[in-house]
Amino acid sequence: MNFGIIGCGGIADRRTIPGMIESDKVKILAVEDISEELAKKVSQKYGVTEYTTSEDKLLKNDNIQAVYIGAPVFAHTEQIIKAADAGKHILCEKPLALSTRETEKIIEYCEKKNVALQVGFMMRYHGYHTKAKEMIENGELGRPVMGRGQLTCWYPPIPGVWRQDPEKGGGGALMDMAIHTVDILRYMFGEVESVSSFNGTQTHGYPVEDSGVILLGFKNGAYGVCDSFFNIPDEAAKGVLELYGTKGSLMADGTIAQVAGGKMVAFLQKEDKGYDAQQEREGIMPVEVKAELKNMYRAEVEDFIDAVEKKRKPMNSGEEALKNFAIIQAAYKSQQTGNVIRL
Repeated sequence: MNFGIIGCGGIADRRTIPGMIESDKVKILAVEDISEELAKKVSQKYGVTEYTTSEDKLLKNDNIQAVYIGAPVFAHTEQIIKAADAGKHILCEKPLALSTRETEKIIEYCEKKNVALQVGFMMRYHGYHTKAKEMIENGELGRPVMGRGQLTCWYPPIPGVWRQDPEKGGGGALMDMAIHTVDILRYMFGEVESVSSFNGTQTHGYPVEDSGVILLGFKNGAYGVCDSFFNIPDEAAKGVLELYGTKGSLMADGTIAQVAGGKMVAFLQKEDKGYDAQQEREGIMPVEVKAELKNMYRAEVEDFIDAVEKKRKPMNSGEEALKNFAIIQAAYKSQQTGNVIRL
């Protein structure tokens, strides 16, 4: 599939474009950025012939079948609508927009224009995460009881950056990072029916939250915890995923990340030995989980291409993005009101 890139700095340059060019299913024909210097630099770096500062010019290229949008959140709505008008299939970074209504509008518009829309929740493609989901579906974990996802970094005040401006990014640590762990726990346990949260600014002086914990109540009765902070050093945050059920647990560290690494260990009970035997703390030995690790960004774009070719919904569809966005919005509302928010 022939792609154009809209917004080629940041995550696009660091992760997505390298993943795309790793695939023999992708050809990048043009890159765009508001910075001509950056667009030229990225085009030369990856051997792309055309670069431009005009997304309209890029979208007029009839040879481009799809676009990847890595621009800031506040630009997404207009860019997606333009791309849909041009008949391009769309892979866009999260969140899709700054409001629920804008997100719904985007989804409806892409359906109307008959173009595919996929959102960049790439962590679903981590080998350990797909293996964990398979084990849960096979009943190896028993009935899901609780899950925890951690995504945290050090993000000090930086003049002019859009992620620290609520009008441009829609929020801070929760909208930027916790939305990923919300998505992973939904991927594992299913839909969420209630949300509670503590979030705010503990350390940095910018107007978005640098600290947040979200509590989730799932429809299947399980609970979830998502913790994301902009004020903990990167080296101290382990990208932890913990999944607990009535038959044991799956414990991973380093898997909630942009690179497919880390490890996962299973503590699974093969049979119910009763309360007394449990108190002896014997019988559940750690077993390393084996999984095929692959570039998540390559897997993401290849799944997108497959969805377009088979005319199916992408796994990370606009509807999935809307559900995740609604949970983050509910977390903000919970903080404001002090209440549990029912979805």
